[in-house]
Amino acid sequence: MTNALQNLSSLGTSIWLDDLSRSRLIRPESENSLQNLIDNYSVVGVTTNPSIFDNALKDSKTYADAFAALKSAGASVDQAIRKVTTADVRDACDLLVDTFRKSKGIDGRVSIEVDPRLAHKTQETIEQARELWSEVGRENLFIKVPATLAGLPAIELLISEGISINVTLIFSTERYEKVLNAYVSGIEKRIAGGADVSQIQSVASFFVSRVDTAIDPVLDLMGTNETASLKGKAAVANAHLAYEIFLKFSRSDRWKKLEISGAWPQRLLWASTGVKDPKYAKDKYVTELAAPLTVNTMPEATLRAVHELNSTIKDSISSEIANAHKVLQDLSHVGIDYNQIVSDLEIDGIKKFEESWQHLLQTVKQALA
Repeated sequence: MTNALQNLSSLGTSIWLDDLSRSRLIRPESENSLQNLIDNYSVVGVTTNPSIFDNALKDSKTYADAFAALKSAGASVDQAIRKVTTADVRDACDLLVDTFRKSKGIDGRVSIEVDPRLAHKTQETIEQARELWSEVGRENLFIKVPATLAGLPAIELLISEGISINVTLIFSTERYEKVLNAYVSGIEKRIAGGADVSQIQSVASFFVSRVDTAIDPVLDLMGTNETASLKGKAAVANAHLAYEIFLKFSRSDRWKKLEISGAWPQRLLWASTGVKDPKYAKDKYVTELAAPLTVNTMPEATLRAVHELNSTIKDSISSEIANAHKVLQDLSHVGIDYNQIVSDLEIDGIKKFEESWQHLLQTVKQALA
């Protein structure tokens, strides 16, 4: 009998773990090891970000030998961060290489993000992405680049160079369309140059729960029955409309030409899928976002909650797109400024990752002292 995670995978939603640490890699027999989650929880990919590494590197005992060696070598704080994070990502890539090959490169991917302080610096983002791609040195790597206006030209160029990209911090459908165009333009440039595109993959990380976290309190303050009925609906509706854009583009003549040339679609990846409001089911941003050709990256708690489900997960997007339009219209009707909220969320998302990076710098500075 299949469990809910296997059911979700069969539907076409790839399950990735939104976490990584050295302890998950060096203790394969442990319940929370990456190997166990691959073997028993249908995990076929891993995402990381500055916050994840900030938490991981606080485990001073696990990283003690690595930091001691780096201290002896005279490594700077930035060099030490690069060494330990790329080492963890490289080892995770190696654990997932069989998945990568069996899926023909679609899954088995591990993501590492450029320094969040470069979010508004195009050329510096390009240079660091190239460095990370070279230093990790694994074909099943994703470089995470933020979907800022400065990030878009970086994404296009890196794709054209054959570097697989996870585009992160997408909150709006408008920005998602620009991300999709940047990916496709990069593929078109690569084809025009006579290069192979069949080995390039990309995902567009569309952030989910933070939208409800931003909008729900505003609806509470409005205090009407109508606003109460809209709570917990904005994030899923927003994601459903992004999927509608994906479906429409996949049927376009522009995409069909690229597909013939061996290009792969840029899948939507649902990020920030752990619930923030304890009133919501832990699996909310999984079961309500199940559809073919998607990825859901989950924190371990969400992964385990979905594993324990007794119900069958079905495609929960395709038949709900019309309703998603209505939800956004209703939110506008009661006075929710969607454009302002998603703009603020991008700013806040970058700020949070920058803060995590600063904490990470301090943690590593102390470890090298």
